[in-house]
Amino acid sequence: MKSNRKYFPQHRRFYRLINLITGDQFNISVQGLKEHKTRSFLTMLGIIFGVAAVISMLAIGEGARRKTLSQIQSLGLKNIIIQNKAETEDSDKSSAFQLSLADRDAITSILPTVVRSAPVVEEKYEVSSANRFMEVTVTGTEPAYFQLLNLHLSRGAFFTERDNRFYQRVCVIGAEVAATLFPTENPLGKYLKIENHWFMVIGILYYQPVSVAGNTEVNQNTHVFIPVRTSIVRFTRGPQKSELDEIIVEINDSKYVVSSAGFIERILFRRHNKENNFKLIVPEQLLRQSEETQKIFNIVMGAIAGISLLVGGIGIMNIMLASVLERTREIGIRRSLGATKLDIRNQFLIEAIILSLVGGVIGILIGYGLTFIVTLYSDWETAVSLWSVILSFGVSSLVGILFGYYPAKKAAELNPIEALRYE
Repeated sequence: MKSNRKYFPQHRRFYRLINLITGDQFNISVQGLKEHKTRSFLTMLGIIFGVAAVISMLAIGEGARRKTLSQIQSLGLKNIIIQNKAETEDSDKSSAFQLSLADRDAITSILPTVVRSAPVVEEKYEVSSANRFMEVTVTGTEPAYFQLLNLHLSRGAFFTERDNRFYQRVCVIGAEVAATLFPTENPLGKYLKIENHWFMVIGILYYQPVSVAGNTEVNQNTHVFIPVRTSIVRFTRGPQKSELDEIIVEINDSKYVVSSAGFIERILFRRHNKENNFKLIVPEQLLRQSEETQKIFNIVMGAIAGISLLVGGIGIMNIMLASVLERTREIGIRRSLGATKLDIRNQFLIEAIILSLVGGVIGILIGYGLTFIVTLYSDWETAVSLWSVILSFGVSSLVGILFGYYPAKKAAELNPIEALRYE
């Protein structure tokens, strides 16, 4: 043991410091803070608001990230979505070269990477059942559509290729359509009217989160799905409307999605008489762009919140320096009674750390409260992550140590005789 003390003399200081923090020195520091409650609270304010800002801002950023990720993933990361471009004044001559079933067939026959595809025709109609009415989007498509967009049934069944081939008047409805038109009864086997045509409900979808395709929000809950051939035959589209509004193509491997999109673009460019009247949406690319944007957003938000913590730390240092000046005579008395420089330094350092830790805890609670209020009174989703709580609490503790050390060191270096003479 003697040899250990000879070669490692710092172990005595370490154990002495631990004893001080857990014993008398800690109690003295706490008592000092209790005697000046208002000053202690004002000192903590910077840390409280800094930590609350870190948690709430990162929660808003994380909520936005999760929502965007969910929206993009719902489109399928191996899918390519082909849409008509918005019609322009001179679009009358190009309508013959807009999206068609023949385009879909050409893409699937030429590209070996295509697993499956689905054509899409969409129109808004007022549908009715009994005395209930609702405006919905009627989507004509094929059974593969439900697999491509990962849609699941709560009840019933999807329509089949046979239904599509023989122009059957059957439909699958979204959750909101079912709740509005059939609030007190089972929709399966019931009929709803689209224009002058009656369709039998054979399936009801589970509630689906709203997704984004390009600049358009897609709410599948307000859709009625029918076979695409039934849609083309039963409903008349305007003379300037194309046969299809959209084609969704699934690629066999995500690493081929971007290259396949390039091939599809060239195929359609030739088929459409070299007119660029279509656009491609690649969810996988949207995801990467969104992740990069979100990183920048989080860095900016974190930097703003970090500045708040820095300001809080400066506030701790300034008030602790003022406290040292105010308690100069007290420091002189303690030194004359046998307190060491280490005792004085630890007293002020522990006070700063306690202020930071308590302020950090209060800031975490306020941060949670702010995120709850944001979610409650706005459409913005928030998500408090564990790492943001650890980060903010850790930084607040570090701020207390860093900005509390200088005032503590200054207090410890006061000359006891001059301190006793201080008025």
